[in-house]
Amino acid sequence: MKKITGSITTPTGFLASGVKAGLKKSGKEDIAIIYSETAAATAAVFTTNTMAAAPVLVSRNNIKKGNARAIVINSGSANAGTGDLGLKNAEEMVKLAAGHLNLPTDQVLVASTGVIGVQLPMDKIAAGIAQAKAGLSVNGGENAMLGIMTTDTFRKVSVYEQQLGGKTVRMAGIAKGAGMIHPNMATTLCFVTTDAAVAPAILDKAWRDAINLSFHMITVDGDTSTNDMAAVMANGAAGNKVIDQASGQDYELFYDMLKAVCTDLAKLVVKDGEGATKFLEITVSSAPSFAAAKTAAMAIAKSPLVKTAFFGQDPNWGRILCAVGYSGAQADPAKTSLMIGGVPVVKAGLDAHPDHQTLKKVMAEKEIKVEVELGLGKEQATVWTCDFSYGYIKINAEYHT
Repeated sequence: MKKITGSITTPTGFLASGVKAGLKKSGKEDIAIIYSETAAATAAVFTTNTMAAAPVLVSRNNIKKGNARAIVINSGSANAGTGDLGLKNAEEMVKLAAGHLNLPTDQVLVASTGVIGVQLPMDKIAAGIAQAKAGLSVNGGENAMLGIMTTDTFRKVSVYEQQLGGKTVRMAGIAKGAGMIHPNMATTLCFVTTDAAVAPAILDKAWRDAINLSFHMITVDGDTSTNDMAAVMANGAAGNKVIDQASGQDYELFYDMLKAVCTDLAKLVVKDGEGATKFLEITVSSAPSFAAAKTAAMAIAKSPLVKTAFFGQDPNWGRILCAVGYSGAQADPAKTSLMIGGVPVVKAGLDAHPDHQTLKKVMAEKEIKVEVELGLGKEQATVWTCDFSYGYIKINAEYHT
């Protein structure tokens, strides 16, 4: 497996576009289309928020057959909290895209991101979708990326290639997200394309497993969005033998590539966390189960006290162990140890008296590893988060509602 430069259109048979339809005050790209020139197995996961946005409801229905040819996305308005009219408008977005692309409506998925509670300006949406269809190109990946961004400060792209059954298979992903990030799916949007040939049911399993170990292992602020959606399209244009079982070398190679793309994108979302100055990798090991390890790690990652301590470069280990203690995961202070940046800070529940200057240098780093050993088993889990800075408060205090 090799990481390469490229875009969402690097896999064979995919086109994309991103256009300026006037939905964003910034005047930047705000409507995107990702399109497969041939039939594509498709899988998707969505927010668990019960206040799910209209496009989520529409796409959940359209994905039931396990295949799609296009995804239409708008940024600038979430089309959430918009009632029956919002649902009608999401359906209309699908109809408009399907009409321009000469596709059945159930072959089109729709996604939105932006301000909640605002109806879509359908005249601008209609004109934008027509423009986006006209602009579809193998060179349209960059503009499509721009078209899905909101408070993001940089592009989030990951592209890989490898040999599967003697064929070169490529996979590319893009994502957006900086705030309201706490997936079970968060606002996170993620779209992946691949020219691998994969049976729909197998793609669905691989996708859910990859998401569970990537996007479901990140948090920025603990808030799960109304609009989260992550979808993958596999059109088989690479010509490899169809992967129709969730076992064997080809499946494992495909899954590893899928997980790599998702992990790259998930980490980029965290690194672009609103106001973030530090990227934190939190691993809880020697736990009785993966679930317990994840529960403890996520409690640390979500803790405002932990996150602000890292922003202030304060190695406040008490806050970390406090989070483990209230997480609900089984823990025994006498067996618990902690390292920050490779420096032992706590041993058997007690202060390890680390060298102050060494720890000070660690806390000044932009990327820091936090490692907790529970001493209760053999399972572990790693989650990724960022600190809370003054910038996070400023961005969210000034964000228009």
